[in-house]
Amino acid sequence: MPQGKPEVVPDDGLTTRQRRNRPLVVVHTGVGKGKSTAAFGLALRAWNQGWPIGVFQFVKSAKWKVGEERALRVLGDSGEGGSVVWHKMGEGWSWVQRDLRDGRTGNFSNEEKAREGWEQVKRDLAAETYRLYVLDEFAYPLHWGWVDTDEVVEVLRDRPGTQHVVITGRNAPEGLVGFADLVTDMSKVKHPMDVGQKGQRGIEW
Repeated sequence: MPQGKPEVVPDDGLTTRQRRNRPLVVVHTGVGKGKSTAAFGLALRAWNQGWPIGVFQFVKSAKWKVGEERALRVLGDSGEGGSVVWHKMGEGWSWVQRDLRDGRTGNFSNEEKAREGWEQVKRDLAAETYRLYVLDEFAYPLHWGWVDTDEVVEVLRDRPGTQHVVITGRNAPEGLVGFADLVTDMSKVKHPMDVGQKGQRGIEW
């Protein structure tokens, strides 16, 4: 198995094993294509390790059926790797829908839905529900000010156990980027849309 060798070994009192197994906050941002795709690639690795995975999609419409969703749901149900639970803001979040049926809440705006999604992530982090969290397009609610970046950083800093969190989306706030352990900025060199070509099956979904 390929293993990188760190250029710097910090004097932090940790053993090599402790340092290696530190839970990570990963951010995929930038204007280029592939931010969510890379995050779902990590989810595949997590599934193979038998980790429970929670996916929270903060922007995509419920009508947008991405191929990664079906593939990971099938894998999660196979019993051969980790479990996969998938939540979509575009569907109103499953727990919000239950509240609506019970008559305890009204119609949520997108901002309120995003905030409720983050509240559920907080509950799951506190309960150590998953080993890997994919907060897909969560950078947008942070950029728009719907969810407070300082609060997110504080919650992620204090999360218990060994829970890894991957956040995707353009315009990730500086506070999140500065805090994260791994940040990739996806730049664009070329894109088929530049010459009028729309997305296609097997590539975009």
